[in-house]
Amino acid sequence: MHTILLCGGSGQRLWPLSNHIRSKMFLELLPSPGGGRESMIGRVSRQLVRKGLGSSALFVTHKDQLGLTRRYTKDCFPVIGEPYKRGTFTAAALGAVYLHSTGQAKLDETICVAPADMFADDDFFEHFRVFPDILKTSQADIALLGTRPTHPSDQYGYIVPGLAASSEYSSVIRFEEKPVKLRAQALIQDNALWNCGVFAFSLRFILSYLDQMGLPTDFAELTAQYPALPVRSFDKEVVERTPNIAVIRHEGEWRDLGSWTSLTEQLHETVIGKGGIRGESRNTNIVNELDAPLYVLGVSDIVAVASPDGILIASKETANGIKEILGGSSVYPVYGETIWGSYSVLDRSGSELHAVLTIKLAILSDHHTKELFSRDCSKVWTVVSGDGDVILNGSAYPARVGDVFSIAAGVRHEIRAFTAMEWIEVRIGKERVDEALYVS
Repeated sequence: MHTILLCGGSGQRLWPLSNHIRSKMFLELLPSPGGGRESMIGRVSRQLVRKGLGSSALFVTHKDQLGLTRRYTKDCFPVIGEPYKRGTFTAAALGAVYLHSTGQAKLDETICVAPADMFADDDFFEHFRVFPDILKTSQADIALLGTRPTHPSDQYGYIVPGLAASSEYSSVIRFEEKPVKLRAQALIQDNALWNCGVFAFSLRFILSYLDQMGLPTDFAELTAQYPALPVRSFDKEVVERTPNIAVIRHEGEWRDLGSWTSLTEQLHETVIGKGGIRGESRNTNIVNELDAPLYVLGVSDIVAVASPDGILIASKETANGIKEILGGSSVYPVYGETIWGSYSVLDRSGSELHAVLTIKLAILSDHHTKELFSRDCSKVWTVVSGDGDVILNGSAYPARVGDVFSIAAGVRHEIRAFTAMEWIEVRIGKERVDEALYVS
């Protein structure tokens, strides 16, 4: 069996901490077993390894998040990148076709597709192991994983099962996507399950499905067609059109940490970062990534979140409304992370003829940027902490605190850190100088 983990999302639901570069799964907020904090994707990676599923796992992400995914999974898994975001169906298909084209999976092997940001107990992953037997025994085309609802939520999809065919699985009668709460209550009374977004099927099934759609089953050919492909949901495109489906019931913990309410319920601290909560402030949380302190006095049931990208003060009940405010905003994030470190945009100034962009970059110890090249702008690097080498057109120069490097347009350049480093980068150019910020 092979497990494909999908890394997606627009990065709006947990704004301002998340953005389209650093989506929610990379936020190191969850308490980890050994102390400290871990990310959602880091937690899932740890659970996959613990349950013996790590050697057969493949992560599929957007190309801009390749490095970040490798960083937060500790580079322990293969990661492939989509050239464009085209929804869960296309991402799952790309992963399956990759396994087929590289000879890693045989036609009769089971492919399990799951979100990389799920939050569940370890027993949840035990169900992955039984998918091959469930598919064989039930003769279903697809097997799903559902969990018993804890309350009538209008944020989840519901699976309505038929009579249990055995103690291990049930057939599926129908689906209902995000019903109103009154309808959700009725569904729960009918023993409906929350849809966990986990799908299992044979490689043969998905390749046949692609063939019927006129899509290639070769990895290079499918990747080449990405620009013309529409956004497709696996639920809408495949699951709801397939009559023969089985579902496994999970009785333990499962949550979608896609809102500030659900996320803060899992935090052991009410204040993360500088600041504090005073007075009558029940069920209030602060998450602050800024150096400036953030205080909440006498206000209950809110979340106060600050990052270089912005500040959000909202009741937990209405915080998801930020998605409508942000809408289809194309503003580039002020803060981003990469496989080697992070960056923050400090200032944009100048004119169209002489645009100036100032960035602060941080690189992890024993890491390096990829080789960079710009035809349109020059750069000035000033080292403010740590030490390493700056590579200019293949030649290495020692870089220490206070050193300044002028990099003309057309010069190949990179930096290699021996210790953790910070430096200030000033870009100057006639064209837009922020179109190629550090994303890998």
